[in-house]
Amino acid sequence: MISDDIIITGGRAIARSYAKINMTLDVLGKRSDGYHDVEMIMQTLNLFDLVLVDRTKYGISLSTNLRYLPSNDRNIAYKAAKLFFEETGICGGVKIMIHKNIPVAAGLAGGSGNGAAVLAAMNMLFNAGLSAEGLCRMGARLGADVPYCIMGGTQLSKGIGELLTPLPSPEPMLILLVKPFLSVSTADVYREIDSAEITRRPDTGAMIDAIRKNDIRAIAGNLCNVMESVTEKMYPIIGGIKTKMLKDGALGALMSGSGPTVFGIFDDYAKAYKSAESFSYQFKDTFIARTYN
Repeated sequence: MISDDIIITGGRAIARSYAKINMTLDVLGKRSDGYHDVEMIMQTLNLFDLVLVDRTKYGISLSTNLRYLPSNDRNIAYKAAKLFFEETGICGGVKIMIHKNIPVAAGLAGGSGNGAAVLAAMNMLFNAGLSAEGLCRMGARLGADVPYCIMGGTQLSKGIGELLTPLPSPEPMLILLVKPFLSVSTADVYREIDSAEITRRPDTGAMIDAIRKNDIRAIAGNLCNVMESVTEKMYPIIGGIKTKMLKDGALGALMSGSGPTVFGIFDDYAKAYKSAESFSYQFKDTFIARTYN
């Protein structure tokens, strides 16, 4: 859980906000409320943003190391602080500073993770006593991925993403991440997927079995994301990155979330490093990471 990585020092909380990847992602259909039911297996990585939350007397202020990110209620971290005060009735304020390392609009839940970190940090900083379930209920009002980011680890996610079932975590796996220089609208992908012809869907049971057996090759072989074909049609570069990763020795490769980040599972650091080095000439957002629980 994200609270395990929060340090309190005086009136400051220091939190790590972790990235995630989707090892499977299936869209089951559109609901009457306009959202989509999904079934997916998500996994935390050790790539993180650093979130500092300072207690103040009143108000909410937010700053980041990226000038183009909003610092008002268009930012999910700001919304999280506002919601926390509204829901708990606690009086006070916070100054939030976020150092972004996770690429923005990448399919890695960077923003959702920031919102989750702010909620968990404020819960500890103000001694609010909210349970994990309480934090998740609050987080679901901010976004479908926020409850997962609060819990972290390896989780089966259903509903619109808020119904979580913890899975046993496999041994740490070596992950190469490459994000091309483009942004993908999740809403656009969902609109397209309703009429898209899906030729392959995840075998969630097989992936869970592979995770339980800690079988890295079976995990890599069962990677599947139904959004990939939709996003790849819009941006063919995604398929090119996948093809190169596999050629470079990845056991499996997949787009995460609605994209555009592609990740590959490697069992050899030298191969992962060589592949990352070749990608980094074209793509600034290239990372070697590991799964984290």
